[in-house]
Amino acid sequence: MDLTVLYRGPLASCDYDCPYCPFAKRRDSREQLRADRAALERFAQWAGAYPDGRLSVLFTPWGEGLVRSWYRRALVELSHREHVERVAIQTNLSGRTDWLDGADLGTLALWCTYHPGQTPYERFVTKCRGLAERGVRFSVGIVGLPEHLAHARRLRDELPEQVYLWVNAAEGHTYTDEEADRWTALDPLFPYSRHPHRSGGLPCRTGSSVVSVDGDGTVRRCHFVPAELGNLYDGSYRAALAPRACPLARCDCHIGYVHLETLPLYDVFAGGVLERIPAGPGPR
Repeated sequence: MDLTVLYRGPLASCDYDCPYCPFAKRRDSREQLRADRAALERFAQWAGAYPDGRLSVLFTPWGEGLVRSWYRRALVELSHREHVERVAIQTNLSGRTDWLDGADLGTLALWCTYHPGQTPYERFVTKCRGLAERGVRFSVGIVGLPEHLAHARRLRDELPEQVYLWVNAAEGHTYTDEEADRWTALDPLFPYSRHPHRSGGLPCRTGSSVVSVDGDGTVRRCHFVPAELGNLYDGSYRAALAPRACPLARCDCHIGYVHLETLPLYDVFAGGVLERIPAGPGPR
């Protein structure tokens, strides 16, 4: 039973204060950090011993995980497990990167986001170049706000050619066709992000081959559907895994709609669904 897990523990603290993020500059107490570490280590132990087939893991923390040693350690350790097909994390790339030298780069990947105003541009791009030189699989993205357009154009010009630059439609922002064309010129896949996708009653891989797991081990079909399927650690989730239609009318987040069977994104991102890297050299 091959399985993809989207893991989101209790970590909520971030070192950035992006105005479009509700968790910006939030601080976790020592107790909260200890709880997150314990939850992450428990999950990593489960994932490292997964007996049922191939496993892929995407860490999607509300906060920034790579500034915490336990996330770096889990990524490295899981990257060396033979049954782990891919292990990836969403990150602002603010932390150190030398830990990647201990990882299996055939398995590990990064989903990186550039946040203008939060870090010097040259620092971010230098880190990206360093990742490319190390041979790390990674994508780079930006939120498609009007004031970010010049930054995005500069990124596309200066990132290594093989690095895919994705653009997320800004929440609550309505794009004119002219605006959308500007973003699509940078990311040919932007039209998938521009509008929410109708999902109600349509088949989705979540709940079958893809699940969401929280720090307590509660399994749900995805981050956006609260109904519980069971618990990861007592194995009760297994009986609930089955093909099923989406119960929500719309899906507007990439980590959700990428799994809709009515969209061609498993073919578009073949081999790179979790790290958001298209098949082939990547669109330019």
